[in-house]
Amino acid sequence: MHQIITPELRSWLQEQAAEGHSRQSLLDALLKAGWQPELAAVALDSEWAAHQRQQASTAAAPAQGQRLPDLDLALSPRQIDAGDRWVDVVATLATPRVVVLGNLLSADECDALVAAARPRLTRSLTVQTQTGGEELNPDRTSQGMFFSRGESELLARIEARIARLVNWPVDHGEGMQVLRYGAGAQYKPHYDYFDPAEPGTPTILRRGGQRVATLVMYLSEPVRGGGTVFPDAGLEVAPVRGNAVFFSYDRPHPATGTLHGGAPVIEGEKWVATKWLRERVFE
Repeated sequence: MHQIITPELRSWLQEQAAEGHSRQSLLDALLKAGWQPELAAVALDSEWAAHQRQQASTAAAPAQGQRLPDLDLALSPRQIDAGDRWVDVVATLATPRVVVLGNLLSADECDALVAAARPRLTRSLTVQTQTGGEELNPDRTSQGMFFSRGESELLARIEARIARLVNWPVDHGEGMQVLRYGAGAQYKPHYDYFDPAEPGTPTILRRGGQRVATLVMYLSEPVRGGGTVFPDAGLEVAPVRGNAVFFSYDRPHPATGTLHGGAPVIEGEKWVATKWLRERVFE
């Protein structure tokens, strides 16, 4: 049978890719419809490449008027009222948007988070960009676990404090993750947003859209090492117990300058709690 790659077929492939269907699922659909494997691959590869270029182009420019999580620093306050606690403004950076905070968590809250997380620790995973699942990654050598949002009175209290602090709804946040870094453990520089060019990203985005900001809270202090580094900004934030570092990104693109990582712990151990904020309600 003579088969032709028609404009209608190309349009259908573009529509399916835009709706979030994976390359493999589209290929399977073509084969099931009787397309020759070689011709199906040619048709799909052409349209898939165009789809990836379109996604990358869209990601490179910020959305007009997009609102982001942020702190109210218009009058250069030394402290911010977070509802149940006054939080210190230690340092700010405009580009990338980074704010170092002091006294976000009490010593008792740090200890309670560590105690609740410790029995549930497993080797930390990262997002599997091909499928939207999770995988072991040699770049991340910590142990970690996730709490459900609002899982306990402690979690609900801290999440409400964060929401007021950065002017972002509680339900737009992922569940808090707690990580333990022993001596030698690190997380090499990376971005927290989901790369639009990866095939698994549409699956991830269905649960609340892109990540738009990150808050890393320090629950303990290593003796040496373990800072949060921003290589593009030449910045390193020391892991001080009860303090935190907030940063936001207006689009999923390296131009945001939010490349960051957890430097190796040289001596002692470091515990952190991370809160990722999404565009929409995270379910």
